[in-house]
Amino acid sequence: MARNEYILGISAYYHDSAAALLCNGEVIAAAQEERFSRIKHDPRFPGSAINYCLQEAGVGLGDVAQIVFYDKPLVKFERLLETYLSYAPNGFRSFLAAMPVWLKEKLFLKATLKRELALSASCDQKSLPPLLFAEHHHSHAASAFYFSPFESAAVLCLDGVGEWATTSAWHGQGNQLLPLWEIDFPHSLGLLYSAFTYYTGFRVNSGEYKLMGLAPYGEPKYVDLILGNLIDIKSDGTFRLDMRYFEYCTGLTMTNSRFNSLFDGPPRPPESPLTQKVMDIAASIQKVTEEVVLRLAATIAKETGEKNLCLAGGVALNCVANGRIEREGPFDRLWIQPAAGDAGGALGAAAVVWHEYKGQRRVVNGKDRMKGSYLGPRFDADEIRSQLDSFGAIYTEMNDAKLLPRLAGLLKDEKVIGWFQGRMEFGPRALGGRSIIGDPRSANMQSVMNLKIKYRESFRPFAPSVLAERVSDYFEQESPSPYMLIVASVQEALRIDIGEEQDQLFGIEKLGIKRSELPAITHVDYSARVQTVHTDTNPRYHSLIKAFDELTGCGVLVNTSFNVRGEPIVCTPEDAYRCFMRTEMDYLVVENFILAKDEQANWSQDDSWKEELKLD
Repeated sequence: MARNEYILGISAYYHDSAAALLCNGEVIAAAQEERFSRIKHDPRFPGSAINYCLQEAGVGLGDVAQIVFYDKPLVKFERLLETYLSYAPNGFRSFLAAMPVWLKEKLFLKATLKRELALSASCDQKSLPPLLFAEHHHSHAASAFYFSPFESAAVLCLDGVGEWATTSAWHGQGNQLLPLWEIDFPHSLGLLYSAFTYYTGFRVNSGEYKLMGLAPYGEPKYVDLILGNLIDIKSDGTFRLDMRYFEYCTGLTMTNSRFNSLFDGPPRPPESPLTQKVMDIAASIQKVTEEVVLRLAATIAKETGEKNLCLAGGVALNCVANGRIEREGPFDRLWIQPAAGDAGGALGAAAVVWHEYKGQRRVVNGKDRMKGSYLGPRFDADEIRSQLDSFGAIYTEMNDAKLLPRLAGLLKDEKVIGWFQGRMEFGPRALGGRSIIGDPRSANMQSVMNLKIKYRESFRPFAPSVLAERVSDYFEQESPSPYMLIVASVQEALRIDIGEEQDQLFGIEKLGIKRSELPAITHVDYSARVQTVHTDTNPRYHSLIKAFDELTGCGVLVNTSFNVRGEPIVCTPEDAYRCFMRTEMDYLVVENFILAKDEQANWSQDDSWKEELKLD
């Protein structure tokens, strides 16, 4: 019998540290460190994530054949030095701020990683498996192609910056990825979008999805201003930024006074009221981003002749742009890595070693290899009971035959339910493993969830989970969207005519208008970020939606991540109970345990926990 061969991939030290473990090329486990540390976007060494992956496989670090890191720190340091030299004497303050960290930790990352790994495994460094390094965009490309359902595909990676590359094109065939071309730092679509994230008052590397969600409230009035000053886009989608407007090369902020002058004012202070101008700016940079992505997709299709496209990198989380590629692009099929950001780099780096370093072939059977992205921890009944008992929780245990119809009835009565089951999701989206769910037909559900449960901005839209076999009944979408990474329009037949007077409303005034028969998941432009739920990857969540469908005739649920603003998605039953009790959720379901809020003992903890969470 052939020996199992394990490869451990790691991403760390920028944001969203993670670990992923392959066994003979198949993903066994993957998780972000933030889920264990409870620090959102935790960049530190992913010791807990590594330990989880090894425990899931039932192996120790000594059983691993290779460990691979997702980028090459020495090449990144070279880029840092070259950038500072080319802009000298500007950027001296930024240089002084960056150097101590590099000289103390990042420049000697191999030694740092070995030390941390040895500490984590309680072993001598000499006994560690070999430590390898993959390039950042190579890791992204591998995470997209090698886990896709395609034998061959064009691959496009877009993010802030890796070592040098900010955009890269690849041709994936079998077990090989051929690099085609790249756009290098400082010219970056991801950093351009982050600059506008910063200018509109949201946190960089965290609030970009807010900018995307805000865009439909505005008009793209600033597109010409952006194209005329900030970015020069060629017909093939390649681009250059005018760096006179940006500060990220040499400063401690993203934009500068020249950028402020261009948009007639300083950046919006975080948490301040949203103005129509901010919404118009969001709409404008979103439109520019979509244009770049569409042109790049057309170019790579011509160059490769492929009908399949894979996407990865942080920009691939822009599901509005993804939806336009699917509808308007030249490709027949689109697949996006669900952990498209840096966390997914751990998975990609491990795949580079297996398929390219070791030359192992891929087995393609028409399905992707992400297992629905349910790659995190699961908990058995004894563990759940123990954790709930430690809080003095009051619960009832029910089998699914009784529980699922009961939950369908509660959802019909507009109750909000914390839904915790199976393995935790890998990537930024809750996909029915760690979700908060509700009735999409409720006109009040969006505001209740935003303000009383998530404690977040009222404009933020919610996503629908829909039975895969019924997706086209509700949305202008035919293909699967299991990872909630494609935006599609609500079907015309479900829309409600809002009338001329209401159509004249601007900005946040649009928020309270019922636009469809599923108002809780219909954004102001009649769009929704669709998740199709499948029996083969999440049969229990599918069964719940099916029970709701049988009761109400609606095969859709509202699905938002199980956390409050500024907190990572919950990982354990203890995390779930704590979040449940801190919010105005009505019920909590942890596997087959159901808890009603009004039956719980008074929660004595005050609201000081809100101060501990950094707002995203």
